[in-house]
Amino acid sequence: APFHTVLIHGLVRDDKGRKMSKSLGNGIDPLEMIDKYGCDALRMNMITSNSPGNDMRWTETKVTNSRNFANKLWNAARFIMMNLPDGFTADALPAQMNIEDKWIVSKFNTLAKEIDENLTNFDLGVAVAKLYDFIWDVYCDWYIELAKVSLNGEGRAATLAVLRHVLICLLKMLHPFMPFITDEVYRYIPGTEGTIMLSDWPKVDDAMNFPQEAHEMEGVMDVIRAVRNLRAEMNVSVGRLA
Repeated sequence: APFHTVLIHGLVRDDKGRKMSKSLGNGIDPLEMIDKYGCDALRMNMITSNSPGNDMRWTETKVTNSRNFANKLWNAARFIMMNLPDGFTADALPAQMNIEDKWIVSKFNTLAKEIDENLTNFDLGVAVAKLYDFIWDVYCDWYIELAKVSLNGEGRAATLAVLRHVLICLLKMLHPFMPFITDEVYRYIPGTEGTIMLSDWPKVDDAMNFPQEAHEMEGVMDVIRAVRNLRAEMNVSVGRLA
């Protein structure tokens, strides 16, 4: 339902738990929120804040978080496209991939299967929450940072192909929830044509499951986390080597 309709029917509560309505004077103008944060951010907030059988709790902080997520996605896409050479159109995944490449491909394959099940069952809030966590924590904060090392080595072409492939797939799966930014980014990626709305939905491919490499990569990540925690506990600055 449109945002203003939801408010009129009293299905949204403010941060104090009161039902939001015009008569109480605590309603929110969706057009003001769109002007301030963008339409995609408002849509994302409405979906992630909704759970079956419960009233929606409204806080502007959640809209801010959705806007920050959109910025995170845009910056990740910009970084990838800055490194893609002109005319780069590697649609298929490379035959030879590093361990971190196989890890992200395997992780995405699992995600795609789960998202398909969530959408089939109309668990939209669950689906978008999984996409949010994957894009922010797994793809951006881990894989892109790991890929920066490979981009300076011999595996540059393979890593760029994986970066591009996974980004396109994530944009397609996020498109129903954040249609404007996903279509805008998709049109800028080399090798894509037309609107993302007419592109094929990502398919689950069992051949892209690499359980051994994924397990080994998770072990490496656990070590990295342990080192980071130890440095933080001992108040060792990030740039200090010894």
